[in-house]
Amino acid sequence: MLPNIRVKGGFAIEEKSSELKPIKAAYAVLGSGGIGLALANELETRDKNIILIDKDAAKVDTLKEQNLNALQGDIGETDIFGKFDLKYLKAVFIMSSDIKANKSAINYIKKTTPDVQVVTRANDNQQKEELEAEGADLVVLPSKLPHKSIALAIVHYIEKNTSIKMARDLKKLIASVGDGKFAIVVHNNPDPDAISSAMGLKEIASSVGVKAEIHYKGSIGHHENKAFVNLLDIELDQSTDLNVSDYKKIAMIECSTPGTNNMLPHDTQVSIVIDHHQAEIEEIRAEYVDIRPNIGATATIMTKYLQDLDIPINTELATALLYGIKVDTDDFRRNTDPADLIAAAYLSPLAKHDILSRIETPTRSIEEIEILGYAIKNREIKGSYLLSNVGSIHNRDALAQAADYLLSLEGITTTIVFGLGEDHIYISGRSRDVRINIGKVMQDAFGAEKGGGHAMLAGAQIPLGVLGGTKDKQTLMKLAEEVVVKRLLSVIGIQKEPE
Repeated sequence: MLPNIRVKGGFAIEEKSSELKPIKAAYAVLGSGGIGLALANELETRDKNIILIDKDAAKVDTLKEQNLNALQGDIGETDIFGKFDLKYLKAVFIMSSDIKANKSAINYIKKTTPDVQVVTRANDNQQKEELEAEGADLVVLPSKLPHKSIALAIVHYIEKNTSIKMARDLKKLIASVGDGKFAIVVHNNPDPDAISSAMGLKEIASSVGVKAEIHYKGSIGHHENKAFVNLLDIELDQSTDLNVSDYKKIAMIECSTPGTNNMLPHDTQVSIVIDHHQAEIEEIRAEYVDIRPNIGATATIMTKYLQDLDIPINTELATALLYGIKVDTDDFRRNTDPADLIAAAYLSPLAKHDILSRIETPTRSIEEIEILGYAIKNREIKGSYLLSNVGSIHNRDALAQAADYLLSLEGITTTIVFGLGEDHIYISGRSRDVRINIGKVMQDAFGAEKGGGHAMLAGAQIPLGVLGGTKDKQTLMKLAEEVVVKRLLSVIGIQKEPE
């Protein structure tokens, strides 16, 4: 799948004084004929940031009525491109029937932004050769196939080329480390998706002779996760901080902001960010950024990198990546994209399924059982929402297990379980209610730096600050519960009943 771009929205036209800022679009469709419109619709279904241009004012009005971002302009006149911020363009689809105008557009785009992929149409082989000479990457000839089928084939072509280019850019950046040190940092208390993805990036580094270290802060909590690390003999460096000056490049995997749920200081300059969680993409500062919230697991993204770079995936890595995908998608029942299924199908024949079975059926700790018991006992139900305070905890991962289990209760569509750690309140949420995005609920309630996740699962951690030294944990937990419940119910839109 094509990655999300740094810029959100369609036009993103902002007024500043009396001037309009250039349009920030990732994909431009020039010409709204049959194929052009089919392309625009195909890209829209994939939630891509597009702009469609046509010189027919009536057509443009019709396109806008269909909720498509459209602009009137003649692509044969290069001044139309002055309205674009061309550095954001990833691909341009030139689909007008005016071959002369198509040539002019190709010539201007390739001279201005040579890395942009250009797909155009021709009426015959002679025109095809002429357009290729102008620099078109792909020229489409007339076909009896439906326009939708042609559009789908073109989008697949662009996706494949974009994917390969991104993989090569990533490899080139890692190779620049040379004999220096390369750190791969995952989020605190990492899960199998984070760990396996870091292993995949380490394998890419190894392919160019760069030695990488995987670092994390916290602990490996779930018994499944401990079994995962032990059975696959995964090398991880556990530490409380990192001397960033020792490393030539730093990559962040399964996290995107230094200092937010990871060991890095807030002002750390990172080189690589790869994640599948929602993020304020425009605020992320790194040389290389690949964030795809539509994908179910970062391990899926990493698997595609390895495929595109023709790097062999050994049995241990295949097993790790497959397990990472299975865990983050809840065995393909949650936040699953077709790319996750394709990656899993590729990895499955390479993986050790006997080890997967052993990982997935570990023993349960007493604390996990106790927390589940407290979650059931202390549950508070408001309509289809269930909230539960489990008290003091040591294993924060047990909260997620309790939230998952309680979601199976009859009539419950959203669960929020929270507990008190040494210096944080930890919260885990699960939802199968299509009306809410539990990840956004966490962000809105506690701030983007403290909470977030996906539509169906999310979490948050709230620092206790000066209250962290309070010895009366029962009183502290009651105060914490008041804050947590009040904020969450307010964001969801449920009024808390006065005590």
